[in-house]
Amino acid sequence: MSKVSYYTAEGLKKLREELNQLKDVERPRASEAIGEARDKGDLSENAEYDAAKEAQGLLEMKISKLEEVVANARVIDESQLDTSKVLIHSHVKIKNQNNGAEVKYKLVAQSEADLKSGKISVDSPIGKGLLGKKVGEVADIAVPNGVMKFEVLEIWRE
Repeated sequence: MSKVSYYTAEGLKKLREELNQLKDVERPRASEAIGEARDKGDLSENAEYDAAKEAQGLLEMKISKLEEVVANARVIDESQLDTSKVLIHSHVKIKNQNNGAEVKYKLVAQSEADLKSGKISVDSPIGKGLLGKKVGEVADIAVPNGVMKFEVLEIWRE
């Protein structure tokens, strides 16, 4: 059974662009490399041919996985989301109960996650711990060195 993932319109566009790049540029390049290696003689002792075939197989596997992700992707209309609790595409401000530090994140699909721009995956430990929480609630999040507590201070949409 395939897993449905939720994306912003921008995130889904990037996935489709990556898929097109793999199909339209990388796939012909891989076929060309196989053809060149095949022209070099005996295939039973041709390491270059074997390497090119293996690279093509890995590329096809990547294309197949990306096609499945795109086929099961759904775009979320963020304006329709409930802001009373943390959901995918929520912007949240949380406070670390251990050290008092406040941080803002946007919860996104795994492929859109980018910590530098404040986007964390809903599949990450923090993302999972925050899902469903309301303002004022504390999420207990298991990390390798114990449990961290984060209080939800704000939830909003942009």
